[in-house]
Amino acid sequence: MYIPTVSFDFDGVIHSYRSGWKGAAVIPDPPVEGIKEVIEQLISDGLCVVICSSRAESFEGQTAIAEWLKHYGFPMVQIQAKKVPSIVHVDDRTICFDGRANHLHEQIINFKPWYERESESENH
Repeated sequence: MYIPTVSFDFDGVIHSYRSGWKGAAVIPDPPVEGIKEVIEQLISDGLCVVICSSRAESFEGQTAIAEWLKHYGFPMVQIQAKKVPSIVHVDDRTICFDGRANHLHEQIINFKPWYERESESENH
């Protein structure tokens, strides 16, 4: 039976990533507000949830993600190092392509993830 999959990036989507990269096994920040409830609802809806993170390329990184998820009470989900086939992938470093390339270069050059934009607005 086919079960639709929703994949999530870890840093900046589930882990708030306020401190930036500290190493594959170092995950110092709390979850993004409300993300655990979204994941729980998707699972309740019958969808498969997979976390895809380059952290998981090492055993230490994959273990750190699993322990962090457990610490914050997240449901048990698959953790993968590479993106998996999904109906949608949730990522903080993504531009949703709308089929028109005319503004794509500018979007790429000026792109900032939400936590960098939020930090800039707090400093103004």
